[in-house]
Amino acid sequence: MTVPSFTVPSLFLAVPLTAYLAFASPWLGRRQYDRLARCRADDPRALVRAYRIWIGEEWAWIAVTALILALSPDAGLRDLGFTRPDDFGKVAVMTASLGGALLAGSLALRHASRSGRAIPGQEAVAALLPRTPAERWHAVAMAVTAGVCEEVVYRGLLIALGVGVLGLNPNVAAVLALAVFVAGHLYQGWRGMAGVALLGLWFTAMYLATDSLLLPIVAHVLIDVRGLVLVPAPPPEKVGHAA
Repeated sequence: MTVPSFTVPSLFLAVPLTAYLAFASPWLGRRQYDRLARCRADDPRALVRAYRIWIGEEWAWIAVTALILALSPDAGLRDLGFTRPDDFGKVAVMTASLGGALLAGSLALRHASRSGRAIPGQEAVAALLPRTPAERWHAVAMAVTAGVCEEVVYRGLLIALGVGVLGLNPNVAAVLALAVFVAGHLYQGWRGMAGVALLGLWFTAMYLATDSLLLPIVAHVLIDVRGLVLVPAPPPEKVGHAA
């Protein structure tokens, strides 16, 4: 991994964005999710509006990230992971792990559905699960948005800032970026955040192994599509927020 160089003007954007992601976004996300869980049963458009707000917010992060790069001539897209993986052996291993994870998840969903048991992790995001065609299309858009935007910002940008600005070892910068990523899922409660930490660690390992965001983005999108769109929504009376 190269050491990117960020200019002082770019830091006037990078520092507030990092602070927002680490502190404001978790708190706001928890409030928004709790509000959605309370009003969704009485407002059929509540989930669609929530998805649109979150999609717009995450693409705003990308706009700020683009400005940070524009203000830093010595930091490029490659420093944020926009490059083709060169080690195809590692790519093969990571691709196999992705396929295995998706297969295991699909089998677990099928077993839970047939046995009538609760689907693991569903409670943490129950209010986000779509029931109507419009909600499902918005859920797909949310999954793609999260896969692209969160990997670029949490993995690409934050690790690059840790290495280029703070002079951290890439592994240390990756751990700190992972902590911010997990905090952003505060709305899921502690058990949900534990699952997010494991997924985030896997995405981070993909990035550090291949030096590319390609596989983490694909994995993130597919995992979110499975978790939001392919999981049967619970009955309305069981929708609530995680403890």
